[in-house]
Amino acid sequence: MTAERTRLARLPQLRHWIALPLVFAVLIVAAGLTLRSDPAFTAADFSVDAVLSHHHTPPRTAIALFVNVVFSPAGGVGMIAGTCLFLLLVRRSPVNAVATGLVAAGSWVSSELFKLIVARHRPDAAALFDPITPEPGTDSFPSGHTALAVALAIALFLLARGTRWQWPVLVIGVAVTVTVALSRIYLGVHYPTDVAASFLTSLTGASFITGLWNKVGLTVLARLPFLARLGPVPAPAS
Repeated sequence: MTAERTRLARLPQLRHWIALPLVFAVLIVAAGLTLRSDPAFTAADFSVDAVLSHHHTPPRTAIALFVNVVFSPAGGVGMIAGTCLFLLLVRRSPVNAVATGLVAAGSWVSSELFKLIVARHRPDAAALFDPITPEPGTDSFPSGHTALAVALAIALFLLARGTRWQWPVLVIGVAVTVTVALSRIYLGVHYPTDVAASFLTSLTGASFITGLWNKVGLTVLARLPFLARLGPVPAPAS
């Protein structure tokens, strides 16, 4: 039982968990700046949004707007906080709670750094046949909603890894992330390359966070003695 409650004391990680994410980040930024500055890429991207704008239906629109709310920043904070509180207070697993929250939040927030650097304008809602929920601004690359979905899927898969829930969580996670990605293009608030980049940004963030957790996670938790009252906290490796 103790082993189950501390199963995330060590996470799978890349061998070069600092260098590789840094290389991936540079490549993602370079791709984003290229997409932002080249009108031909933007025109090709926008053509997909434009086509979908002609095929809106009430059921599809209802699903897309529902996803828009659930995977909003407020929804993301609520889902991550709720998951962590459940693991902490119900499952009595402070290690699993903190590790899951760190991977989910860290992977998601990393997308915001790319938004600030790339500063790509969103698709022009006025040029769409049926703009549903216009969102102007320079925060198109990557999609925060999609990055959140990917980050949650990664964190929950790591939590379920090695258990009978591993494959159901993986299948559901993939289905949800693809649905969120498609909904952002359907609404015309992101280009296809924005949502594709979201998968890469969250994976890049997660690859760094897992290494960081393995390096200092248990050491930090050991300095928070109140957590030991809620569940087992292994001593950091020497």
